Amino acid sequence: MNKITLIGNLTHDPEVRSTPSGVTVCTFTIAVNRRFANQSGEKQTDFFRINAWRQLGDTCARYLSKGRKVAVIGELQARTYEAKDGTTRMSLDVSADEVEFLTPKNADDSGSGYSAPNSGYSAPRPQAPAQDLAGFTDINSDDLPF
Repeated sequence: MNKITLIGNLTHDPEVRSTPSGVTVCTFTIAVNRRFANQSGEKQTDFFRINAWRQLGDTCARYLSKGRKVAVIGELQARTYEAKDGTTRMSLDVSADEVEFLTPKNADDSGSGYSAPNSGYSAPRPQAPAQDLAGFTDINSDDLPF
């Protein structure tokens, strides 16, 4: 099974392009901190190139920008390419299956933060809890949503 899960911050704004057949691909790089410091006490950071395809790519291009925190689940893919100096090089990319936006929408000063569409449903506000009985709160079963 080839599956990788990463949480990191975008190092630059996403780049969007289309294949000759019209399929959208959004490419961005995330910086992921390692859990432990090296012997000199410095935290290490790894950089991963992410490719999000089709509708996921459109969504990432629309809502992501440099500095945003994301969780990415996908497949690790090895690709080879020829460098400008004529040598063959190898690169590891992640083909994203899922991208979850982790930066709160209020963290964006421009007001263009991402949010779910308004469905018109508004959850009822909880009322003040009844008396506290040794750490437990008495709940009226009529207040439960199911």
